[in-house]
Amino acid sequence: MRKYSEVTKEGRLTIITINRPEVMNALHPPGNIELSEAFDNFVSDPDQWVAIITGAGDKAFCAGNDLKYQASGGDMKGQPSSGFGGITSRFNNTKPIIAAVNGVAMGGGFEIALACDLIVAAENAVFSLPEPRVGLAALGGGIHRLPREIGIKKAMGMLLTGRRVSAQEGKDLGFVNEVSRKNSVLDTAKDWAGLILECAPLSVRASKEAAMLGMNASGIEDAIKSRYKQVQLMQKSSDFVEGPRAFSEKRPPNWKGL
Repeated sequence: MRKYSEVTKEGRLTIITINRPEVMNALHPPGNIELSEAFDNFVSDPDQWVAIITGAGDKAFCAGNDLKYQASGGDMKGQPSSGFGGITSRFNNTKPIIAAVNGVAMGGGFEIALACDLIVAAENAVFSLPEPRVGLAALGGGIHRLPREIGIKKAMGMLLTGRRVSAQEGKDLGFVNEVSRKNSVLDTAKDWAGLILECAPLSVRASKEAAMLGMNASGIEDAIKSRYKQVQLMQKSSDFVEGPRAFSEKRPPNWKGL
């Protein structure tokens, strides 16, 4: 039985909710383990094509590591290999994940959002990597993901100061895709999920894998010429035939994900 998270499914969409609002959805090892299991189930389920992660309540997406739990002597062992929130070190997932940031996203909470493919933020959302202010560093991926997503100078403006950034500034900087009204962030994230679900799932996964792995190539030529597993699966799939056929027959495609 889940204690620290909730999972619901709406058709092909999985919604994972961090459910510790009493501590602004801060996470401790048991919570991280639950989330890791939730993402494991999503990744392995062939019927689930897109996921959204959000936080319970309207104040916080995730306030990061539960420092009070740690300070009180709580057991910090048993962290999942998939990283904070079960996602920051998850590098083998080609299915798209959307962060619906409904409030504060601090430290590890921001790192969870950065590990997602899209970020939708409520107008009251606040982002920060404040670790240097308490003698730490954003080692859950924030240090490396933020510069890649918004550029080194803009990222350093956050990494070296620990300053707080609003949802609108996050959009201006480039790590937020859309800003929504305070109580509409999940609906907005579902709209994005709906657009993704209109596309062939194997094409979506091929696009994600090639884009992510291609960033590690030595140059654009190497990135283009590299072979990607998901691209090969896409080209061998029935959907690879269904898409052009549906277009020529002027009808919506019937994607199988096979």
